[in-house]
Amino acid sequence: MRLVSFSFDGRAGLGVLDGDDVIDLYAGSPGVPADMTTFLSAGADALVQAQLAVDRGAARLPAANVEFLPVVTRPGKFLAVGLNYAEHAAESGREPPEHPTIFNKQVSCVNGPYAPVLLPAESQAVDYEGELGIVIGERCRRVTAADAPSVIAGYTIVNDVSVRDWQRRTPTWTMGKSWDTHGPCGPCLVTPDEIGDPHALGIRTFVNGEKRQDSNTEHLIFNCFQIVEHLSTAFTLEPGDVIATGTPEGVGVAMQPPKYLMAGDIVRIEVDGIGHLENEFVAEPQGSAVAEHH
Repeated sequence: MRLVSFSFDGRAGLGVLDGDDVIDLYAGSPGVPADMTTFLSAGADALVQAQLAVDRGAARLPAANVEFLPVVTRPGKFLAVGLNYAEHAAESGREPPEHPTIFNKQVSCVNGPYAPVLLPAESQAVDYEGELGIVIGERCRRVTAADAPSVIAGYTIVNDVSVRDWQRRTPTWTMGKSWDTHGPCGPCLVTPDEIGDPHALGIRTFVNGEKRQDSNTEHLIFNCFQIVEHLSTAFTLEPGDVIATGTPEGVGVAMQPPKYLMAGDIVRIEVDGIGHLENEFVAEPQGSAVAEHH
């Protein structure tokens, strides 16, 4: 199943992506939760209800007519793994890590899979990082790598947008990884039964049509299941938590000279079996502002 969060005609909802259509789950089963975190928290029962909605012939909306929202609109945690491909570690001038390099992106940075990404006036060093994302489906602690597949709801795509000069200011990286709109995530959550082996997926990033990254998740230093084991050793993972698993080589900062993103650039990230993100980078409006509450 390919689950999506979407907005249509002023209403947010959950759906199933089927070809060029989004199947509106609420139309087929009004009891289906309207947000992904609540849906995942309901466990297998929610998936059963979703499948019933599909089987009943729930309303089909042309995908071109809906707004795709972040697959999890407000995850409880947005975690990420740094330097998790050997060649990316090498281009960064680092040795492959002995343990996963973990950092967090503030959840307020989450953005839609096709929404604009803001370039802040405070930096000229904004970069892309195409990544496979894990979405947790079950509250869990101290999960072994062998058991990790049972707590993963599915997989998605993340652009770990990075403000490199701010990232370098502190070893935790958080300030450079968490600017508003700098966490595009989606377009769908693909359930494990459909994704197959998450460690055999091609991953590619394009900037204005130029291929910058071209790798495969088989090259992850710490695979998805090892990452879940590592994180859950320390703290509880919860439904809707998103984990970006790391980016392969080819980031802009490592190019000679570095190629940072500019206003008007379009970044497209593809992961086999999931789809693509495509975001235009635009200049952030000047001046102070109070964020709108949704």
